[in-house]
Amino acid sequence: MTTRLILATRNQHKVAELRDILGDAGLDVELVGADAYPEIPDVPETGITFAENALLKAHALARATGLPAVADDSGLCVDVLGGAPGILSARWSGKHGDDRANLDLLLAQLSDIAPEHRGAHFFCAAALALPDGTERVVEGRLLGTLRTEPAGAGGFGYDPILQPLGETRTCAELTPAEKNAISHRGQAFRALAPVLKDLIG
Repeated sequence: MTTRLILATRNQHKVAELRDILGDAGLDVELVGADAYPEIPDVPETGITFAENALLKAHALARATGLPAVADDSGLCVDVLGGAPGILSARWSGKHGDDRANLDLLLAQLSDIAPEHRGAHFFCAAALALPDGTERVVEGRLLGTLRTEPAGAGGFGYDPILQPLGETRTCAELTPAEKNAISHRGQAFRALAPVLKDLIG
């Protein structure tokens, strides 16, 4: 019997991404997003680290559904901003999830920063929580530099301005398969695959 696994997101990009990664890892699970349980309210991200936020969401869903739950918290960490926007990435401009406003504000804040000082990385903490309270957290990071102008129509969030190290394109110019192969979320979810295999078969 296939185990149902719930991913704490209503973002269908993320559900598709994790489904692909778990499929590639040979894991036979039925992955659903939080949309499958509309009666469960979103969990406030009150933690001060990516890992804390991921665990808060995973435990809340595991308790509410009685199913194993995975959650991730991820964001962009800019060197000259001391790691910001960090956990505030999705609401950097003040309104949660306004990708364009977040991007525009960040570019404005970095407008006078020279190319050699525009280092940044995407960071992801992925958490697994079981209904019995068992928990695991894994991490992934994608190092790169920030462009001065957005490029590419793929991806979401800050993808149009982060150019991975060794690449000439931004994350938004990569194909979904290319991005999954190197992304912070891809790294974290791939690291989670053996943990899932171990804990839920």
